[in-house]
Amino acid sequence: MRRSAWLLIAIGLVLGLAGGCRSKPMQVCMNGDMDMNGDMAMTGSMNMTGDLGMSGTIVTSMKTDNRASRLAAVAIGKGSAQCGKLAIVDIDGLLLNRNMGGFGSMGENPVALFREKLDALESDPQIAAVVLRINSPGGGVTASDIMARDLRQFCDRKNIPVVACLMDVGAGGGYLLASAADVIVAHPTTIVGGLGVILNSYNLQETMGQFNVVARPIKSGKKVDAASPARPLEPEELEMLQSLATGFHSRLKQQIHDARPLVAEEADIFDGRVIAGDQAAAVGLVDRLGYLDDALAEARTLAKLGPESSVVMLRRDNDRAYTQFDVTPNIAQQTAVVPLNVPGLDRSQLPTFLYIWQPETSLTTASGG
Repeated sequence: MRRSAWLLIAIGLVLGLAGGCRSKPMQVCMNGDMDMNGDMAMTGSMNMTGDLGMSGTIVTSMKTDNRASRLAAVAIGKGSAQCGKLAIVDIDGLLLNRNMGGFGSMGENPVALFREKLDALESDPQIAAVVLRINSPGGGVTASDIMARDLRQFCDRKNIPVVACLMDVGAGGGYLLASAADVIVAHPTTIVGGLGVILNSYNLQETMGQFNVVARPIKSGKKVDAASPARPLEPEELEMLQSLATGFHSRLKQQIHDARPLVAEEADIFDGRVIAGDQAAAVGLVDRLGYLDDALAEARTLAKLGPESSVVMLRRDNDRAYTQFDVTPNIAQQTAVVPLNVPGLDRSQLPTFLYIWQPETSLTTASGG
C-alpha cells in the first residue's frame, strides 16, 4: 500500500474519532516515523500540522441481549471427571426472593439461582458429592425457607453426601440452609448464629414533618398500613406483628432441632446472638472446625471419591470460576438519587420478615429487606 493511502487512513481515523465532538477547528500535529513490516511494508516520515475543522454527528447503536446462558460445570484446579465430580455450590450475600441488580451485578435471584444449580447437579450422573460454600448473614423468612426445602428434597432424590462449609458468616437463613446438609464445617473464626426474626419498622413521622410532608393515606382496613414509617404503630398492630415474628421464630427453632437434634437445648442460641465457630461446635451447631479444603476432603470421604476426582462450580459463560473462592458478583442496587441509606424510606421494598444477623441498618435499604 502506498504512503499516500496510509496518510488518508490516518486522517480518516482522526476524523472518525473526533467527529461529532467538536465544532471548532482542532490543532493537529503528527510527527515521527511510521514503520510497518510484512506484506504491507511502509517506511518514511509522516508530518502533519495545521488546523483541522470538522463537524457532524456520529450515530452509534448497541445491541442489547439479556439472554443468559445455561449453567455449566467449570472445572476448578486439577482432577479428572472420569474419577467422579465434586461440586461446589456457592451461596453468598443476602437471600432474598428478588433479582439483586446493581453495578457489576449478574442480577440473579438467589432463590431461583439456587434451584437452577440443584437441578443441574441432579441431572448430572457424575456428581457424587456437593459442598455448599455459604457466606451469608441470612435473608428473608420465606426465601430462606424455600431454599432449605429445596435442598432437603434434592438430598432425598439425589442421595449423595452434602457438606456445608461456613465461611465468614453463616447466620440466620444462611445457617438454616446449612442445617439441611449432612455435615457442617465452620472456620474457627466464622460468625454463626443470628437465629432470630426481625421486621424493620421505623417511625419517620416527625422527620417528615420537618420537611412539611404530611401522610394522607386513603385506605379501607384499619391496619392495612401497619408498620408504615409515616405513623407510629398502634399497640394492637405491634401485637399482631410480634405474633407473626414469634410464629416464624418457632418454625425456625423447630426446623433446626429436627435437622440437628444434638443442638443443646440449654445453649440459648435462639435469642439472635452470634458466636464464633469454635463456640458453635461446642453447642452442636457445627460438626467440626476446618477450612474449605477440609470440607472438600470430608465430602470426598463420604462419597468414597479419591483425591484425583475433579472439583467443579456451576457458572454462566460470562461469569468467572478460577478458584473455589470465586464469588458471582450480585450486589443490590442503590436506587436513591444520592448514595445514602435512610432507613425506612424505601417503603416499596418494606417490610420483610428476616432470618438474619443484622448489625447495621443499611442492609434494610440496600437489600430491600
